[in-house]
Amino acid sequence: MKMNGLKTLIVAGTLIACAGTASAHVTVWPKESTTSAYEKYTVRVPVEKDVNTTKVRVEFPADIKVSSVEPVPGWNYTFEKDADGRIKAITWTATAGGIKPHEFMEFPFVAANPKQPGQIAWKAYQTYADGSVVEWTGDPSSKTPASVTTIKQGTAEGDGHDEKSPTDAKTEPAPEKNVSTSGSNTWSYVLSGVAILLSLISLFRRKA
Repeated sequence: MKMNGLKTLIVAGTLIACAGTASAHVTVWPKESTTSAYEKYTVRVPVEKDVNTTKVRVEFPADIKVSSVEPVPGWNYTFEKDADGRIKAITWTATAGGIKPHEFMEFPFVAANPKQPGQIAWKAYQTYADGSVVEWTGDPSSKTPASVTTIKQGTAEGDGHDEKSPTDAKTEPAPEKNVSTSGSNTWSYVLSGVAILLSLISLFRRKA
């Protein structure tokens, strides 16, 4: 019984250690999205050492089109573009102390997804105040895996704007229909009120 209890503690300790290691990875969220969608992605950067993180660089696959980035207080960002002007990487650099040990920060950006389903591997480079760099570029089974997002087939073809336009066009007449219905209901109440009023007048005349 004592041996079984010891084994249980060892297994539990191993799971906790693995969970701690996994939580220290630089990851990109959400983990799932759809083809051609304009998605808000968030780079989550925890600190796994006893020194601050001062710089984060994320590279984007060729079929990802980044359109904008959300400013983060205490950090500057720079775009790196290819020959066609596509943003192929963003580097966030701390202007103050950076991310302290046992803390994390998130860096949001918006990008257009690929038109074909598949998986996106986000290569990230985490620089610490002591000059060391952790390259989150490996496969899922490595100690420093690249974060992966699965792109599923969307419900419509074309880019994100084209997907939304037909839906918006179909739903726009709805408010007009509601207004029309409301107007007809109002007229019904008015006519009913007039009928009741005429009935009362007729009743009083008969009594008179």
